[in-house]
Formats: sequence, C-alpha cells, structure tokens
Amino acid sequence: MLSDRRAHATIPAADMERAKRWYEEKLGLRPTRENPAGSIYETGGGTGFFLYQTPNAGLAPNTLMSFQVKDIVADVKALKQRGVVFEEYDMPGLKTVDSIASLGSLRGAWFKDSEGNILAIGEEPQ
Repeated sequence: MLSDRRAHATIPAADMERAKRWYEEKLGLRPTRENPAGSIYETGGGTGFFLYQTPNAGLAPNTLMSFQVKDIVADVKALKQRGVVFEEYDMPGLKTVDSIASLGSLRGAWFKDSEGNILAIGEEPQ
C-alpha cells in the first residue's frame, strides 16, 4: 500500500529556535516551509524531514534519521570542522574508529543534534 510513497523523518525539538540554528550552522540546512506545527526541510532525492516542538526531544535511544553520503571520511571531517561531535562506540557488533563504524560493506557515523536526537551518515558501496 505505501511502497510507492515518499517517507520523511519526524524530528522532535525541545527548543525550535535552537534546533533550527543547529541544523543551519552544523548541517547547512534551512527550512523550506514553516507552519504553526513546525518546520519542513527538503533534502536530496525528494526526501526531507519535519522538525516540531515537543518536550520529548532527545529521548529515543536509536537513530532517528540517516543521510546517505558518498565519502564518509570526507563528510565526517567536514562536519567536525563545523562543530558536530560524533559518537564513539565500542560494543559487540559496533565499534567506531575515528568516528566511523564498518558494518559489512556499509560504513556509518552517528552524532546528536542540539536536542539530543541521534542522527547518522552512512556510506554504501557503489
């Protein structure tokens, strides 16, 4: 039923102005539309996300959104230069080296936004 529909992440923010500043300063993203319920961001390939205010921000212990990248090493470096702090993991099945984990043929890196939400970048082999 929904297999041919676009999907978008929904990201909570305790402080909308702080979150919007973070997404612009750290990730270079600006809302394309805003309404009383929140801010809509458009990203590549017709995808995007909705940022909305709620006191429940930062409570999910899992990744809420991932960006697909072509060169994870370069993007981690560039994001660090913008002040993004990456999570470092060392647990069974997931260990980061220089902020990047290898998961079979995939590589990923995780970071938190200003609201404590976990986001990621991932690189798949071409």
